[in-house]
Amino acid sequence: MKTHNLAKGKRKAAIARASLQQGTGKVFINGQSLDNFANSLLRMRVSEPLFLAGSIAQKVDVAVTVNGGGANGQADAARLAIARVLVDQNDELKKVFTDYDRLLLVADVRRKETRKPNDSKARAKRQKSYR
Repeated sequence: MKTHNLAKGKRKAAIARASLQQGTGKVFINGQSLDNFANSLLRMRVSEPLFLAGSIAQKVDVAVTVNGGGANGQADAARLAIARVLVDQNDELKKVFTDYDRLLLVADVRRKETRKPNDSKARAKRQKSYR
């Protein structure tokens, strides 16, 4: 077991910081239980690393602070931070997480494409009419 108990995760504009301590498997996001976070689909997405970690996750409590972005970005940022802090705790989980989904440990770097000058959207161009 390592002593480093902090990890961060980012997705789009959302940034999550996760900390780990000995406990009974509780997860708190922004001071509230995971049961109160967003909708059921996003709750499942955030708890994926905990299911994969199995008994290791039952011995620790995870506290996550997330800000910025929307609900989906926050969920993915929290998921990434939780997975990283669990891998810091136990190196054997790295292979398990990578085999399941590489995005559990590697940030998704895609961002919104910027709007171009004189256009309303990034790619949509104004149509021309010569009549």
